[in-house]
Amino acid sequence: MPDEEYLLADQPSELERLQLQSCVWEPSGRQLLAKIGDGSSKRALDVGCGALGWLRVLSEWVGPSGQVVGGDVDESLLDAARSFLDTEGIANVELVFDDLFDSKLEPESFDLVHARYVIAPLGRGREQVASHRRLVRPDGLLVLEEWDLASWHVNPPAPAAERLVRAISEIFADLGGEAGRNLPELLREIGIEEPEIDAHVIALKPGHPYLRLPLQFSAALESRLLETFSEDELSSLRREAESELAEPGRWGTTFTLIQSWGQRP
Repeated sequence: MPDEEYLLADQPSELERLQLQSCVWEPSGRQLLAKIGDGSSKRALDVGCGALGWLRVLSEWVGPSGQVVGGDVDESLLDAARSFLDTEGIANVELVFDDLFDSKLEPESFDLVHARYVIAPLGRGREQVASHRRLVRPDGLLVLEEWDLASWHVNPPAPAAERLVRAISEIFADLGGEAGRNLPELLREIGIEEPEIDAHVIALKPGHPYLRLPLQFSAALESRLLETFSEDELSSLRREAESELAEPGRWGTTFTLIQSWGQRP
């Protein structure tokens, strides 16, 4: 999968955004794995792990006798993940360069395969889920996480920040649509008859770094946004949004994280 096919690839802000994203959503990952049950000695894969992804939570879940593989096509992000794992002393994780559409990983070799936020930026949901299924053992689990953008708001109203959110949402809608809402259907199409479903929204207190997500996305998606705004308009919108988000008392809600999972027949 060439970088240019991934909507957010190769951008200066991407490493920072992915590391923050992983930390923000780790509690929801741990909650889901607790529902699934004990993962001791199992083998798990995090597809598109980026700079952290689910590597830490899966490492905890499988325990010292288990193994986690993290795959990605961005060597710089794998390097960042490797540095993190070394610092944390996490020894049961292997990082590999791997293209989800042309995976060299052994078929049916994982007890659990996880993928988060890779359908919306790529817009190839059916192909992606079919690729994930190929790697899951019979009776193993496939776990998908995507967003539903309807709950992504700033309070009190912040017109510039909200305008950026709407523009970013329209870009993703052109590719993967509301990817989170489609997860159960995608899982049914590969034979998982009754997929489980859960959802999480996080309230961001004033000053929380994740409030700045519209600004981070606006940097990563600049070329797409310039199809709608002139350079001056986009610069002005960013400045106004930056000022709004820095105001004391400004808080927000994240997009909704949709989780859907089930057992491969």
